[in-house]
Amino acid sequence: MKNALIIGATSGIGKELSKLLVNDNYKVLITGRRENLLNEIKETNPEKYLIKVHDVTNLNSCEKLFEEVENELKTIDLIVYSSGVGEPNYKLEWEKEIPTLNTNILAATKIYGLAYNFFRKQGYGHLVGISSIASIRGNRHTPAYFASKAFQASYLESLYMKGKRSKASIYVTDIQPGFVDTAMALGDTFWMASLKKATKQIYSAIKNKKKKAYITKRWRLVAFVLKIVPTKLLYKIS
Repeated sequence: MKNALIIGATSGIGKELSKLLVNDNYKVLITGRRENLLNEIKETNPEKYLIKVHDVTNLNSCEKLFEEVENELKTIDLIVYSSGVGEPNYKLEWEKEIPTLNTNILAATKIYGLAYNFFRKQGYGHLVGISSIASIRGNRHTPAYFASKAFQASYLESLYMKGKRSKASIYVTDIQPGFVDTAMALGDTFWMASLKKATKQIYSAIKNKKKKAYITKRWRLVAFVLKIVPTKLLYKIS
């Protein structure tokens, strides 16, 4: 039986992905801040789920989390960072930026580093980060969120490069969703994918050890357009 750690699994993609892993005979340790939600998930399959109440923004506790996970699971085949926050900030209020920076940059960097070093010591492993299609260009309404996802995408690519040069068998996958029907989605948007459809494609990308995957697949077209569209035109439509 393989072991997986999903950080940020009380809802959304993290929660749905944990179900697919359990169905695929993984033992899955899930984390989140809301203990009641973690317990609800565990009750669906007590033998396959382990839970840890953890706030990723408490950076000092992240190393302790990995120590506890290693003690309980011994080995970890897959680590997924599925925590993320972001909201519009039209007036650039600093208080609104802080949670995004803490979760999407500081905590993500801490977890990615701990995961990579764990795999290097172990000799193998697969790290998965959930960035976003938002990583490709900026956005005047939600600047911190878009910038934080660009940071994650670049950081994951850097770890991918390190993994390719490492003596250990380390894989790194950057998942870049478009609009998925989760609490993060704001209002009615085009090409909104159901959570189940999106997560199914995410799991397929993980199993195939993709370097990068756009979710759903049609967002590859959007990604291509965003990369080549002139800045002046982007100003008018964003």
